[in-house]
Amino acid sequence: MLQAALLAWRRWSLWVLLAALVVSVLVTLVWLAGRYEASQVQSKLERDAAEAVTDIRSALALNAQSLQALQAPDRAAPWGARAAQLLRERRELLRIERRSPGLALQEHADTPFRPPLFDRMHREDQHFDTTLACATARRFNGPAYSSTYFLPRVDGLGVEVIDLCMPLTADGSITGYLVATYSLREILSNLIGRNLTRSQEVSFTEVDGTRLALHGSARRGTRMFTAQQLLDLPGTTLVLRIENWHSPPSVFPNVLAAVVTAMSIALISVLVLLARDMRRRLQAEHDLADALAFRKAMEDSLVTGLRARGLDGRITYVNPAFSKLVGFAPEELLGQASPLPYWPPEHHDEYQQRQAIRFAGKLPPREGFESVFMHKNGTRFPVLVIEAPLIDAHGRQSGWMGVFLDLREQRRAEEITRASQERLQATARLATVGEMASLLSHELNQPLAAIASYATGSLNLLAPPDGAAPGPTVVADVQMALERIARQAARAGKVIKSVHSFVRRRESMREAMRAQDLLDAIMPLAGMQAHKLGMRLLTEVEPHLPSVVCDRTMVEQVLLNLARNAMQAMDDPSVRDRVVRITAARAASNDSGGWILFSVADLGVGITPEVADRMGTPFFTTKAEGMGLGLSLCRTVVEQHGGLFEFVPNVPRGTVFRFTLPAYRPKVAISV
Repeated sequence: MLQAALLAWRRWSLWVLLAALVVSVLVTLVWLAGRYEASQVQSKLERDAAEAVTDIRSALALNAQSLQALQAPDRAAPWGARAAQLLRERRELLRIERRSPGLALQEHADTPFRPPLFDRMHREDQHFDTTLACATARRFNGPAYSSTYFLPRVDGLGVEVIDLCMPLTADGSITGYLVATYSLREILSNLIGRNLTRSQEVSFTEVDGTRLALHGSARRGTRMFTAQQLLDLPGTTLVLRIENWHSPPSVFPNVLAAVVTAMSIALISVLVLLARDMRRRLQAEHDLADALAFRKAMEDSLVTGLRARGLDGRITYVNPAFSKLVGFAPEELLGQASPLPYWPPEHHDEYQQRQAIRFAGKLPPREGFESVFMHKNGTRFPVLVIEAPLIDAHGRQSGWMGVFLDLREQRRAEEITRASQERLQATARLATVGEMASLLSHELNQPLAAIASYATGSLNLLAPPDGAAPGPTVVADVQMALERIARQAARAGKVIKSVHSFVRRRESMREAMRAQDLLDAIMPLAGMQAHKLGMRLLTEVEPHLPSVVCDRTMVEQVLLNLARNAMQAMDDPSVRDRVVRITAARAASNDSGGWILFSVADLGVGITPEVADRMGTPFFTTKAEGMGLGLSLCRTVVEQHGGLFEFVPNVPRGTVFRFTLPAYRPKVAISV
C-alpha cells in the first residue's frame, strides 16, 4: 500500500509538473505574442510618425514655392486675387500678407473658410513674433518660421498658429517680405489627416509635452502607444506626436480547443519565435556594431574638428581632427570646462561672455562665426566655428555640438589671390602708361622748353655785355621770368604726379568718393591723348549725386581704360564729330540699396557682332599692340564692387560702355 501510494503520488506529481509546464508554456506563448504584437504596433506607429513629418515638410516646401510665385508680376490677375485663390486651394493657410522692408503691412488676404483672422486681436499685437521670424529669414536669406502662438476668436475659442516669413529679393537686395499664417490644426487635418486610422490621434506639442493642436478622435482601448518626431523648421522646432489605442486580441471561443491547439503548436511556435527573435537580435546587434564602427571610422577620418559639450559646458567628446587642430590629446580635453586650454589668454573674458550668451539660449548663426584658437605650442590661428544644440532621441537637449574648420590655408590662398590680382592690375596700369609715353613726352616738352627759355633770358638779363649792374627794370623782368618758370615747373609736376599716383601700388581700400573727383582724377591723362588726337572730352555729373563706395585707384583705371578705348575707336578719317562723353547719374535703385551709373560714349565706328561676342574675354584684342586685358580687368573690377558692366550701341553711331557702382548710404542701426 505504501509503495502504491508513493507511486501514485509520484504519478500525480509528474502530471502536476507536466500541467505546470503546459500552463507556463501557454502563459509564455501569450506573453510573447502580446509583446511581439506591441512591438509591431510601435514600429508601425514610428513609421507613420516619420512619414507624417515627411509629408508635412514636403507640403510646406510646396506651399513656400507657391507663395514665392506670388511675387512674379502677372497683369492678368492682381496680387490679391492670386493670394485669395491660393488660400482657397490650401486650407491650412489662414492669411497671406505682403510687407515692406520695414515690416509695414501693405496688402493682405484672408481665408474664405473662416472669419477674419485678426477680427478680435489686431495684427500689431502679434508683431513681435513676425518680426523675429523675418529677422531670422533675413539672416538665413530664405524662409523662416516664427514660434507658435495662440490667437483668440470671437466665438470664445481660439486657434494655435505659426507664421512663415519669406524675404522678397530683387537684384540681390531685400524688397519686402511675404508673411503667411498657418493653422496648426489645419496642417494636421489637411496634410496628414487622410492617412490616419480611427484608432490614432495626431497632435503638435511643445518640447515639454504641452499640446498645441490635436486632430482625430481615437477609439479607446486598453493600451496606448505613442510616437514622437521632431519637425525641424527654419527658425523653430515642433514635436509631432501620434497616439494609438490598441485593443487586446480576442480570446478563443472554445477554451478546450485552444488548450489542445496550443499544446500541439506551443513548443514549435515558441521555438520558432525564439529563433526568429534571436536572429533579429543578432542581426540588430551586428548592424549596430557595423554602424558604430562606420561612424567611428568617419569621425576619425574627418579633417574638420568635432567637439561635444554638456549643458554645464564641459567637453564630453572630441575627434582626432580636433585634437590635432589644438595640439591637446583627448585625455587632456575631456571633462574640461571654461576657460578651455586652447583659448588665448587675452580672449578669456570675451569667450566667457560669448559662451554665457549661447548657454542662455541665443544661438549663433548656422553659417558659423570666426574665432581664434591657441595651439598647445602657443601658436594662434583662425578657425570657423559652427555650433548647434545636441538633441537626444527623446527630443531633449543634452548639450552642444560644434564643428571647427582651420582657416589658415584659406587665408593663405586668399592672400595669394589678392597679391596676384594686385600684380595684374599694376601690370595693366604700367602697360597703359607705357602706351602713353609719347603723350607724356609731348606734354612735358612744352613746360621744359619754356623753363629753358626763361632761364636763358634771366641769365642774359643778369649779365649785360658792358658789365654794368642790373637796374630795377632788369630785376623786375627776372622776377617775372622766375615766376613763369615756377608755373611751368608746377605744370610738369602735376603731369608726373598724375602718372605716379595712377601707377603706384597700394592696399585695396574702399571709401566714399564723389563721382566728380573720380572724373577729375583721370582728366590730366585722358586730356593729353584727346588733345593729341584732336578730340573733345566732355564730362557731365548729375546734380546732388550721392557718393559711391569704391576702391579709388581701381575705378580710376576702369574710367581711363574706357576713355582711351573710346578715343581710339574714333581715330578714323571717316569720323568727323570726335567727342567722348563721360557721364555719371543715378541708376535704378530700391529701398534697400542705391546705384550710380557711369557711362563712356563715343561716336566711333562701333562694334561688329563677331567682336561683341568675344568682347571682354582675357587676351582678346582688336589692337595690333594691345594685350587684351583692358576690358577684362574693367569687368572684374566692377563685379568685385557688386556692379554690372555692359556695352550697348550708341545712337546714331558709336558705342556706350556703362557700369554701376554702389551708392554710399549711412548705416542705420535696426533693433530686433
